Amino acid sequence: MPATQLVRGIIFFLVPGPAVDPRILAICGRITAKRAKTVIDHILQHGFVTTEDLRTKHGYHHPPRAVRDVREKGVPIETFWITSEQTGRKIGAYRFGDPAKIRHGRIGGRKIFSKEFKEQLLNHYDARDAITGERMAARYLQIDHRVPYEVAGDQYAQQSTPVDEYMLLDASSQRAKSWSCENCSNWKETRSEAVCRSCFWAFPESYTHIAGEQVRRVVVEWRGTAIEGFERLEAHAQREGVTVAALLKRLSEG
Repeated sequence: MPATQLVRGIIFFLVPGPAVDPRILAICGRITAKRAKTVIDHILQHGFVTTEDLRTKHGYHHPPRAVRDVREKGVPIETFWITSEQTGRKIGAYRFGDPAKIRHGRIGGRKIFSKEFKEQLLNHYDARDAITGERMAARYLQIDHRVPYEVAGDQYAQQSTPVDEYMLLDASSQRAKSWSCENCSNWKETRSEAVCRSCFWAFPESYTHIAGEQVRRVVVEWRGTAIEGFERLEAHAQREGVTVAALLKRLSEG
């Protein structure tokens, strides 16, 4: 039978082997969110959890997102690779990391923003998606940290949070930003806030790189009656045998 350890009324099951650092246990004991707690409980019981475990045993179709929930709450998690007993292929696995890397600005997870704060952002940004610049209904816009939470945490008390440290994104823009950030070397290794602050995904109004690469980007959407203009461009592109993006780039190069 595995030993047990009680932390703030929550019983964790521990397997034989090196003890879990009490600093990590202390943070884990404060986490009650279901997805994060599922990851934590599995690691505490087995020493690690794999992407396969999270999919097949726990029903999470995007395992990295579940693990990210734990990291966002301040728990250091390291990734390594093992061979799957089921498929024989390499799969990702996760275990507790160095307690010295506990991210104190993230303990307890993200702040929940009030309706009043979202109203401030809607007024400040004229209810526009920060990436596309398109104005849309408030229900389609979500609050996002300009500098990813995983890099800078929540540095401000909500009552004095400066609105320009946050942006409004629709679901599509948020997914694109999340994918790009999670695959950026700064996110994976350095986690420099300064690098993030000069990135397109943090400040599309003024940037010097996109996820560490020398790239410039213009995101354009056509809505309503403006779609007719897009369809003319699309027809032109089809005649040229290229994409609309390639046609616009060619036109910009003269």
